[in-house]
Amino acid sequence: MVKITKRSVDAAEPSDKDCYLWDDELTGFALKVTPAGRKVYLVQYRIGGRKGRTRRVTLGRHGIITSDQARMDAKTVLRTVARGDDPSEVRDQRKQIQRVGELLDQFLDDHVDARLKSRSSVEYRRLIDKLVLAQLRRKPILEITRPDIVRLHVSLKNTPYQANRLLAVLSKFFSWCEKNGYRPDFSNPAYHVEKFKEAKRKRFMSEEEIARLGDTLAEVETEKTVSPFVIAAIRLLALTGARLNEIIALRWEYVDFEEQFLDLPDSKTGAKRIYLNPPAMQVLADIPRLEGNPYVICGKKQGAHLVNLQKPWRKIRKQAGLGDMRIHDLRHSYASIAVASGMSLPLIGALLGHSQPQTTAGYAHFSDDPLKSAARTVGDRIRIITNKSKSA
Repeated sequence: MVKITKRSVDAAEPSDKDCYLWDDELTGFALKVTPAGRKVYLVQYRIGGRKGRTRRVTLGRHGIITSDQARMDAKTVLRTVARGDDPSEVRDQRKQIQRVGELLDQFLDDHVDARLKSRSSVEYRRLIDKLVLAQLRRKPILEITRPDIVRLHVSLKNTPYQANRLLAVLSKFFSWCEKNGYRPDFSNPAYHVEKFKEAKRKRFMSEEEIARLGDTLAEVETEKTVSPFVIAAIRLLALTGARLNEIIALRWEYVDFEEQFLDLPDSKTGAKRIYLNPPAMQVLADIPRLEGNPYVICGKKQGAHLVNLQKPWRKIRKQAGLGDMRIHDLRHSYASIAVASGMSLPLIGALLGHSQPQTTAGYAHFSDDPLKSAARTVGDRIRIITNKSKSA
């Protein structure tokens, strides 16, 4: 036990399970440190005498409130207990009238920001802020029913992809509400809401399109109408099959020229190694390094990486005649070439950094083109059996 102060809180280290630092002056006052390093103040007390039930009240997260504020709040709770009241019962009653908007904000702060990657956190906030109606936000959490979620989902039918992503986010939100006692268990109103069908894109570049893209990149590079960092980013995406953010946020310290790979400490699927072929190595060798900027693909802001590749990409794909080709389709194209080369799906999954085999299985359709080509070759060889006889 030790007195809970800013110094002792800052010094508290996480372990493989929740650990508690109990205050040696104020009985029941404590700091909980989660395995993820989250630090939360709480107060523990007993209702009904020495043999009564133990209850806990969370006071707030360190950083949101200070240790001194938490100590004062703990004293207030303990005074309430001394009068014979149960603060946790008051808290439970308050939970029943809490509104959706308030809990969505708490869900984003306490769960999404604390546990998910920053890109996922940004997307969660965008979907919730943009698509959850004010009318729904004002409703008490216990009054939300499945028809409410169905109506919201159907209202977004013109954007089925976004509608389905929002449905998934809301399902996680209501599960979080159950876990934290804001709704009864097994009451998630997003369950059994049927998703919209989404058109699966199978877009990848043909050999002719790859050649046109290469010619266009060479042209804009010679004319200097596009940033050399933009050109390098597009070439690396095509040559490595990497995800956009893996190249945009690439730092020089992650590039191993000797072993010829990118050693990423974090990605969508965790730590990842991307192996480099000779053309990709040449692209990296040709990229100019800016003093004071740790990033490979530099942006306009000093010391920062490129933020928006979409605008220059639209210009380049138009000039190359690539139609609606997306940046992510460069990754598809990399996979299609691997399939056409006879590589196995597990090997392709390892190249692309997939964590689930079923994700790689989605690229199996890229074998259609070589199969068609093979069928034409066989047909050409045995075409003679379809020729009409001379006598006929």
